[in-house]
Amino acid sequence: MYEDYYRFSAKPFQLNPDPRFFYGSKGHKRAMAYLDYGLSLGEGFIVITGEVGAGKTTLVRNLFRQLEAHNLVAAQLVSTQLDAEDTLRSVAASFGLEHEGLTKSALLKNLESFLAAAARQGKRALLVVDEAQNLTPRAVEELRMLSNFQNDERSLIQTFLLGQPEFRGILQSPDMQQLRQRVVASYHLGPLDADETRGYIEHRLRTVGWQGMPGFDDDAFAALHRFSGGIPRRLNTTCDRLLLFGFLEEKRHFGEAEVDEVIADLRSEVAHQDFDRGAKPDARAADAFYAEDGGRLAQRIEQLERSVNRILPIVRKILYTVSEREAANDDTPPGPHDPAR
Repeated sequence: MYEDYYRFSAKPFQLNPDPRFFYGSKGHKRAMAYLDYGLSLGEGFIVITGEVGAGKTTLVRNLFRQLEAHNLVAAQLVSTQLDAEDTLRSVAASFGLEHEGLTKSALLKNLESFLAAAARQGKRALLVVDEAQNLTPRAVEELRMLSNFQNDERSLIQTFLLGQPEFRGILQSPDMQQLRQRVVASYHLGPLDADETRGYIEHRLRTVGWQGMPGFDDDAFAALHRFSGGIPRRLNTTCDRLLLFGFLEEKRHFGEAEVDEVIADLRSEVAHQDFDRGAKPDARAADAFYAEDGGRLAQRIEQLERSVNRILPIVRKILYTVSEREAANDDTPPGPHDPAR
């Protein structure tokens, strides 16, 4: 929709992880260095933690893009509360192997045969487990057992564990002692700072052919950083809505006022969604939210009034155009074979 208006080749702030848009912040570059080191060892587990939307999956996909695709067999598994057998079944399914109705021993045999065949072909097998904080102790044990598969003293599989910050605490529990001993590299991916937030936004815009339109004030970048907390996914959501707003309002430049208006809309939508779901209010979150700006409600009402004032002339123009067309049709004489007249 707004791509044509701003002459972009694609949407710059899509939510799906895409290595084309990878932005090398200080944290992401350091994380890449840890990943490279872990991969060079060719065994064990590599752990990457970070907030939801911090860019963990994009980081790994960028790493895969740098590897030779013909030498790589990779699979991704989104972790839920799986038991031991379901974990093996999910891993087999991720690699495209037969898994329905098989016993645990049959699943292990199929996986070992598949991984050994890949190794003989000179390929390395990588398993990416997302949402690793949801892994049960039994599921972790099955993944650890898979890391025991070897061929000529070479590990047949290496596993990436991507999790939210609480996964770091989970790793320190007694149940995770054996897994900790297999971790060869670990890194926590933090948020972008203010300068990196600006660089991230401009990088994604340039990737789709941005030539400076729309422009952004310094205050606009600062407002985007404050609201997003430097989390890339939040930035993507907010910037996507900002560009849509700019298209609808025919904006070619964004300042703090435009960003604040979009942020107010997003906050309002989230509040309505929570209300519709019947979610129990979080008193602490509510206090923090309203303490942020005591006059926010009045500001929101003022913004709504401005929106209505902008929309009313458009609605009146549409109604006037429709009424003119209807009047013109009424004045048109009927044709010689028009039975309706």
